[in-house]
Amino acid sequence: MSDTTQVRIVDDAAVGDRAFLPGSGKASLLWSYDLMTALAGVGAHLDALVRTAGIASGDRVLEIGCGTGNLALRAAAAGGVVTGLDPDRGALDRAARKARRRRVGVTLVRGYADHLPADDAGVDHVISSFALHHVPTDQKEAMAAEILRVLRPGGRVTILDFAQPDDGEHAGHGVDDHGHGHGHGHGHGRRHGGAGGGWFARKQAGLAYVADNLDHGVARLLEGAGLVGVTEQAGTAMRGRVPVAVVQARKA
Repeated sequence: MSDTTQVRIVDDAAVGDRAFLPGSGKASLLWSYDLMTALAGVGAHLDALVRTAGIASGDRVLEIGCGTGNLALRAAAAGGVVTGLDPDRGALDRAARKARRRRVGVTLVRGYADHLPADDAGVDHVISSFALHHVPTDQKEAMAAEILRVLRPGGRVTILDFAQPDDGEHAGHGVDDHGHGHGHGHGHGRRHGGAGGGWFARKQAGLAYVADNLDHGVARLLEGAGLVGVTEQAGTAMRGRVPVAVVQARKA
């Protein structure tokens, strides 16, 4: 495991500055982000994501939308050589402080999902948790193309995000905790915003760009970029109500 001297923050100067949607919804609420996610039970989802991704010692890992570092630090603790990407400098500062306290080495890059900070075929894993619904619709295809570019042959992408509830029309999806798929099919599900999930589910489905995830949108996005072996697993609902899914694919 790396020591504190290897925690650093850098700017991706090639992309400049853009407006973005902070992980907390508003920049003024950044202070509360870790408390909110802890109360929502996000940590258990992140632990499961690391297991599903199959991150091993020495693996090169790139996280899209690392925010305050909760997933990046778990990936580093599993032995990964981790780069976290996020446009929010305040969130990256918090992630760096956490990494130094825990003596975990990470590289944190201020940048955007459609310009990933890695060489061609330069990483073993791309991971992301509850960040994809912050990426504007018109940037998602470029992001997927970048994921394909940076993964080595056989490398995998694992994405956790909000999804539509399971309405019984999409059986046969699945990725177990070891990353092994159990089939994939998009079906012809209804496009809806969290019916049956209660007020909190409807609130999440109303967030910017969450609708892009519905009707298995994440799986279709990765397939469209040329990634293969796409699998999708419905995750344990957050707070018992908010539907989530884990989508995984690999580079041929």
